Amino acid sequence: MAGQQEPVIWMRPERAPVGRPAERSRAEITAAAVELADREGLEAVSMRRIASVLGTGAASLYRYVATRDDLLDLMTDSAAGEYQLPAPSGDWLGDLLAVARQGRQIMRRHPWLPAMVMGRPALGPHGIDLLEHVLDVLADHPADPARKVEAFALLSGLTALFVENETAAADTGATRRAAYLRHVAAAGHHPRITALLAALPPDDDTPRDRFDTVLARSLTGVLG
Repeated sequence: MAGQQEPVIWMRPERAPVGRPAERSRAEITAAAVELADREGLEAVSMRRIASVLGTGAASLYRYVATRDDLLDLMTDSAAGEYQLPAPSGDWLGDLLAVARQGRQIMRRHPWLPAMVMGRPALGPHGIDLLEHVLDVLADHPADPARKVEAFALLSGLTALFVENETAAADTGATRRAAYLRHVAAAGHHPRITALLAALPPDDDTPRDRFDTVLARSLTGVLG
């Protein structure tokens, strides 16, 4: 039917129903793509490169993964499979912060992942498990279902933003930007910035140190 969208990859067969017997699997292709992205960045991921890593032809991979977008979705969901999801403890905020801390470590292991989470989030089988866990943690919370879903989105998005900021802070450009901010404050033309910097301790908290605090405030705000 014209205009009908293709279903997400997890709703399609593992491979084309015709042709030679399966030589690869989606999981194997995804693992190769994740390893390549971890090593060389997301821009290095192409069907041709993955085929080269696996020692096969690029055309054969299209029997398992129709497009690069499908591959990116598989990669994002594969990372979601790295979460450990214990039974809720009864402390909803503590449990959600535990999820966020795991997410932070996962995104540090996969530097390409934060941009994917913020720019093109995918909700595959592992992501569904994570959502179910968050909803289970919040089962007795009085917030309405829409707010609980917002909390799930906030948990992922804010964690990704923190990790991206940490990565940027490790760049030498961050030191130069901080020096310029101090220069602006010293000039005295922006009194609120001057007062803000003057009120900060010499070794101010980094975003890493304030991760739990900011997440807790945001989650509490969303859930009421």
